[in-house]
Amino acid sequence: MVKYISASQVLPLRSQVLRNGLELERCVFPTDHIEDGFHLGFFTGNEITSIATFFWEDYPEEPVGGVRLRGMATHPDHRGEGQGAAIINFAVNELSSQNASYIWCNARKIAVGFYQKLGFEIASEEFEIVGIGPHFNMIKPLT
Repeated sequence: MVKYISASQVLPLRSQVLRNGLELERCVFPTDHIEDGFHLGFFTGNEITSIATFFWEDYPEEPVGGVRLRGMATHPDHRGEGQGAAIINFAVNELSSQNASYIWCNARKIAVGFYQKLGFEIASEEFEIVGIGPHFNMIKPLT
């Protein structure tokens, strides 16, 4: 089940999945408390097993109405169960009702197929984020 969660609740999975066990306080994003931003978690029982953060930010080459997705992660024991897709679909419904035009993200190269299955399109050449690896910008139109 997908629910809204707090910024502090995303940190354990961010650390484990995206930052190789980095201390929680070093996994905070500058946009975690931005106005109109939100965090979603997929709950398996009482445990948060998938997360994502969304906030209003336009992609540089696109019109206004953009929402950026950051920090999407699913616990390794729960990958392939549809939790990430459930979070994206929940966000699409919420953001469409708020008149968002598109969602965009920096997708890790290994996750491009996941995003494409959900309607995201590659919007950039491959680029490297130092210490993390190869990425592509991807966009999902909502209109």
